[in-house]
Amino acid sequence: MQWLAEICVKRPVFATMIIFSLVTVGAFSFFSLGVDLFPKIDFPTITVTVINPGASPEEIETEVTDKLEEAINTVSGIDELRSTSIEGISQVFVQFVLEKDVNVAAQEVENRVQTVIPNLPDTAEQPTVQKLDTDAAPVLRIVVSAPTNLREVTEVSKNQIKERIESINGVGQVSIVGGRDRQINVWVDPDKMRSYNVTAGEISNALATQNVEFPSGRIDGGQTETSVRTVGKIKKPEEFGNIVVATRGTYQVRIKDLGYVEDGAEELRTEARLNGQPAVTLIVSKQSGQNTVAVARALKDRLKEIEPTLPANFRMQVIGDNSIFIENSLRSIEEHLIVGGFLAAVVVFLFLWNIRTTIIAALAIPTSIIATFALMYAMNYTLNQITMLSLTLMVGIVIDDAIVVLENIYRFIEEKGMSPYQAAIEGTREIGLAVLATTLSLMAVFVPIGFMQGIVGRFMSSFGLTAAFAVGVSLLVSFTLTPMLAARMIKVPKHEETAEDENPPEIHGDEMIENRQPRVPKQQKDSKQRGFYKYIDSSYTWMLKFSMAHRWLIVVLCVLVFLSIIPLF
Repeated sequence: MQWLAEICVKRPVFATMIIFSLVTVGAFSFFSLGVDLFPKIDFPTITVTVINPGASPEEIETEVTDKLEEAINTVSGIDELRSTSIEGISQVFVQFVLEKDVNVAAQEVENRVQTVIPNLPDTAEQPTVQKLDTDAAPVLRIVVSAPTNLREVTEVSKNQIKERIESINGVGQVSIVGGRDRQINVWVDPDKMRSYNVTAGEISNALATQNVEFPSGRIDGGQTETSVRTVGKIKKPEEFGNIVVATRGTYQVRIKDLGYVEDGAEELRTEARLNGQPAVTLIVSKQSGQNTVAVARALKDRLKEIEPTLPANFRMQVIGDNSIFIENSLRSIEEHLIVGGFLAAVVVFLFLWNIRTTIIAALAIPTSIIATFALMYAMNYTLNQITMLSLTLMVGIVIDDAIVVLENIYRFIEEKGMSPYQAAIEGTREIGLAVLATTLSLMAVFVPIGFMQGIVGRFMSSFGLTAAFAVGVSLLVSFTLTPMLAARMIKVPKHEETAEDENPPEIHGDEMIENRQPRVPKQQKDSKQRGFYKYIDSSYTWMLKFSMAHRWLIVVLCVLVFLSIIPLF
């Protein structure tokens, strides 16, 4: 990497363009990143549900659940298979090993379930196969209320709100809770059924066969062909009363002879209330992988357009918005990121005590962090608590390489009397291998986190790779931007003549060059021997001398500290 530093010092435009290109790509990637609370995690869990109305738990177990389990059990990669059989409902939960692709698992289960359908009871509904998608979480909860019956509120919610927000990009599903759809109820009297000797099955068959509309073929008429359609669909609710259920002698028994028909609503299975009054709740879920905040904003904009079109006295209110918490959390982390970067620069300034060198070192923070957004976009990561936490922790680390390189360059100027241009090349060349080793040791910690297995690995993968990329960019900055700026921004300290300089020894020719020591500025020499820095220098020097004089003692202490991890853990 030393050759890169030399090129960048000699070609400042080249160094600037390398870093500027990374920062530009990262900046544009930042605005394209999704925003969510946690990383997208796919748990390979599939749920198979079959509804058979009216069936007992024992019948559900033997006629539905056992058949489903027998077929699904042949799918590879199953970690756990369990089921629940209750009245009218069978649910089979299939949990696969984490390495199994959830989409492949869902397709394989779907294929096995299709083979079981012919063996299920005729009264059973079509099986539904769903995968557990934690990313497709509810975004908004909208409550619609009005001083009218719940059926009317449900119709307005479905026709004027639900259908219009379903077309928004990123919306995956809109579920209605507490609604009551229109339903034609046929109420019959058991005593009248007995008097006419009519069973419930006859009534059900009559309603099913006499309320249909289907194609009946075609009629060929020479050069013309006419399609024939049997029209048997009932248009008005009261017409259901004229359906013939059975014939007793010459008399046709109709629905109106056995009871009455009601244009009503379906039975209430779910309930929602707003301030104690019945209401309808629309739960809006986003599609997997979509930006939660962007979807929520689009939904709220559409709701503002819908609200003026609602009937009088209808009220629409958002009672749950997950994007608010996500935005506040990320805004807080972003604030910590910015404040942390500023405080890191302040600490560097307190030790370097030079504005120019502080600026050179501090530039590593924004360049490394912004460039990391490009990797996050390429890896399909989102701005969430895990990735932002990683970037926040990296603020104090990405500046390290630049400080080490910069301090060595300054040492070459200060102690060896080199020009900033030459010191930038020689100083980076001398320290380059150590900086590379330091950076690789950090990446050796964070990269394996990106390949952790299990549920924890699913959460921490983005953390490790994001941190590793930020550290890698900081290494590039320290070998390109830092030496290039140091060669042009650092000023050579002015030497103050000492008594030695006023009366130099009488040395002639090459002997002077070989024996004369580099002059350290008196001002710089005094600053390192005053106040707080004096204690740091003396303490560190004492510890270093003691460690070098008692090497085996230090090695033994390090081993003991390492072994203390076991009891402490």
